[in-house]
Amino acid sequence: MNANRMLLHVTGISLLVAIPGFAEKRSFTIDQIMSAPFAEHLVASPAGGKVAWVFNERGARNIWVAEPPKYVGRRLTSYKEDDGQEITGLDWSADGSSVAYARGGEEVGSTDPNPLSKPNVPEQTVWIVSLAKAETRSVGPGRSPKISPKGERVAFVKGGQIWWAPLTVKEKAQQLLHTRGTCQTLRWSPDGAKLAFVSDRSGHAFIGVYDWKTQQVTWLDPSVDNDSEPVWSPDGKEIAFLRNPREHRLPFTPRRSGEPWSIRLADAATGKGRLVWQAAMGTGSVFHGINSETQLWWAAGDRIVFPWEREGWVHLYSVGMHGGAAVPLTPGNFEVEFASLSHDRGTVVYASNQDDIDRRHLWNVTPAGGPPKQLTFGNGIEWSPAITDDGKAIAYFQADARQPGQPAILIDRENRKLAPESLPSDFPQQALVEPQQVILPAADGLSIHGQLFLPPNLRAGERRPAMIFFHGGSRRQMVLGWHYMRYYHNTYAFNQYLASLGYIVLSVNYRSGIGYGMEFREAINYGAGGASEFNDVLGAGLYLRGRSDVDQKHIGLWGGSYGGYLTALGLARASDLFAAGVDIHGVYDWNAEIRNWVRDYEPQKREDAARRAHQSSPIADVKTWRSPVLVIHGDDDRNVPFTETVHLVEDLRKQRVHVEELIFPDEVHDFLTHVRWVQAMKAADDFLNRHLH
Repeated sequence: MNANRMLLHVTGISLLVAIPGFAEKRSFTIDQIMSAPFAEHLVASPAGGKVAWVFNERGARNIWVAEPPKYVGRRLTSYKEDDGQEITGLDWSADGSSVAYARGGEEVGSTDPNPLSKPNVPEQTVWIVSLAKAETRSVGPGRSPKISPKGERVAFVKGGQIWWAPLTVKEKAQQLLHTRGTCQTLRWSPDGAKLAFVSDRSGHAFIGVYDWKTQQVTWLDPSVDNDSEPVWSPDGKEIAFLRNPREHRLPFTPRRSGEPWSIRLADAATGKGRLVWQAAMGTGSVFHGINSETQLWWAAGDRIVFPWEREGWVHLYSVGMHGGAAVPLTPGNFEVEFASLSHDRGTVVYASNQDDIDRRHLWNVTPAGGPPKQLTFGNGIEWSPAITDDGKAIAYFQADARQPGQPAILIDRENRKLAPESLPSDFPQQALVEPQQVILPAADGLSIHGQLFLPPNLRAGERRPAMIFFHGGSRRQMVLGWHYMRYYHNTYAFNQYLASLGYIVLSVNYRSGIGYGMEFREAINYGAGGASEFNDVLGAGLYLRGRSDVDQKHIGLWGGSYGGYLTALGLARASDLFAAGVDIHGVYDWNAEIRNWVRDYEPQKREDAARRAHQSSPIADVKTWRSPVLVIHGDDDRNVPFTETVHLVEDLRKQRVHVEELIFPDEVHDFLTHVRWVQAMKAADDFLNRHLH
């Protein structure tokens, strides 16, 4: 062991004592930086001005609520274990007295995840919780609950079929109907007499309407295409929906144009449909949605609001139910990501990166058009707006560089935090650094945005080891603060931790990600079509190597999923530049990944595509991989096949590359348990301490 470097292991935490070139006093632990609760699934009630959300507190997920006039958050459910059981699908009763939700990992291929390897596999189940008594009642196995506007019943999905149960009476749930394919996206009519849904049939999809009185299904204007996102007219007589033309294409390859998508309108009673509006050819002809529960809103004046990227950026537009030209609501060189319609249908509140491209702020606009109004300002990040039913307040999540996402509410121009006490007392908020926006050239000259984390005690003339982080997706964007997705909430925490140890950390928003327009997202030759993102990997490495404060011989890579792919690609193609890496459930062979997403993918029938996918994969360059790597993967991964890591390790062993493994039996892609995330970060910390100094 190097006399200048020592690792002490205390209760599983690697403690850095001295590192050649610098000595940084550790100000917090991995457990502390990852202790902040993660907030998600914010919903406003249809009555009473209430809001609800989910807090994930070290793996224990619970529903919280806040009510007017004080809006003081309180825990409604009382789950205490880090058991990997997610809470999703929050839906309020019509009177705001209770909340329906699903608890458990979502079923995939008829199997529910079982991350703790329990003898009885936890089954995803629909529950009802009362606000008055905080009592929970099981409705039955299933997901995606939707309570009738009349409040007498709750519908949900079980095994791809629609089931229902009385809301207030404890009776056994019953199957509502049986159809081919998988039912999803349940939407009640305003009077609760009918239920619209999507029937996904693997290659095409229909919109169905179940009539509770006749117990019959009416199919709306069926075709060979993919119909989705049904939204009812206020009078309950018609339904607008999206139609995306069926068009075979390989995933993880650019698609800038295609057969245009459209908005159609159908009579809910007869199923007869008509075209309302169709996207133009060229830019925007391929539908790209936003991060919202719905993609269509039936707004005041019988205008339908929808996202479209006709100008190369994702924006909101509106069109009248009788057709005509689409009215741009949010023009400019920025993107809309979250949106919500007010109860009176007269206001759209949305989050965008307008005038602050690496953050999110809230704005509002009327469905008929007019200048948008900015609602939140500063160096924070705001997302997931939910407008209270009386229109007097807007709830949302807010974060900044030091404060993780917290629920807040905007009332009379005043911002209030709903649950400030939820942040642990030992959370190291004041010890965190503020990442800097950097714009750097990729190897081919494209401008790339990133966030640079500088160590708090960096002294002039010092050279520090550096780490480059790549997000997954790839349809993601890291921002200048705590992220709005749990996965990247955790990775941001680790980037802060690395900076606290003395690393210079660069988080890269590489091409094929979101936030910078359609051409950036649909980058030429990206992914399995040519791996053009490697230019960004190489550019980031050269940028750091050119900094006077970076130790050029100690630059590492880390990332998960798509970021794991880029980590592996960088190590395989540029081991002379990148000294080590941490690859979390990354893609090693695009052909295996495509086959995981496209069941009938046969490479021999698509020789050119298969050859290009292979050449775009780390497997094609594994013989030049020399740098040590830590691989982390759960073997019940439903996104990236576990065999990707199996084959990676096998090939690296043949190359005599130093490989370390952390394998989580029965864990899925986005680790369901908090303890696994902590274990992964501690293993990465230990590995980097030994290989990057």
